[in-house]
Amino acid sequence: MVPAMPNLQRFRPQPDKRLTFLNEFIRRPGLVGSVIPSSRFLERKIVSTAQLTEAKNVVELGPGTGGTTRAVLRALPASSRILAIELSAQFASLLARLPDPRLSVEHGSAADIRGALERHGMEAPDVVLSGIPFSTMPTELGRKIIEEVWSSLAPGGRFVAYQFRDRVSVLGKQIIGRPKVDIELLNVPPMRLYCWKKP
Repeated sequence: MVPAMPNLQRFRPQPDKRLTFLNEFIRRPGLVGSVIPSSRFLERKIVSTAQLTEAKNVVELGPGTGGTTRAVLRALPASSRILAIELSAQFASLLARLPDPRLSVEHGSAADIRGALERHGMEAPDVVLSGIPFSTMPTELGRKIIEEVWSSLAPGGRFVAYQFRDRVSVLGKQIIGRPKVDIELLNVPPMRLYCWKKP
């Protein structure tokens, strides 16, 4: 019998979490990709682009206060798992309070995906999602994260990065080829979605 999943709709970010997001953006603007969390329209497009309803293992890089994480959990099958890797201790603490047994939270760097997967006993992911701002990080770190993503992905897996600027696309073309590109205008700011599929 499949266990009932908690109602995550009621765990959408409340005003205090939006304030936490804003405070973290002000404190560390180079590490937080936006001044406010993702819109529900962007969340839906991420779920669709990544084909999450068919995924077994998902890694999310830079989940922030967890708006996208909740959307992912609502879309994932009951037997799936998601590992959220968050550099901000404050955001990681918020994420760890989400009442879903499918979610594991790693307070650490996106450059150590394979190590995080091993520590949490997870297999190669079908999907890696990224909201981390590649445009504000050093070029070498951006390359290292993309290489880690590609090495960790299962064959046929997808890497989906939602970004305000095109830096991840520029770096990705050099390492893993040209992505498919979409855009979500109903978000502040509007976001591009870059999707690569591993052969």
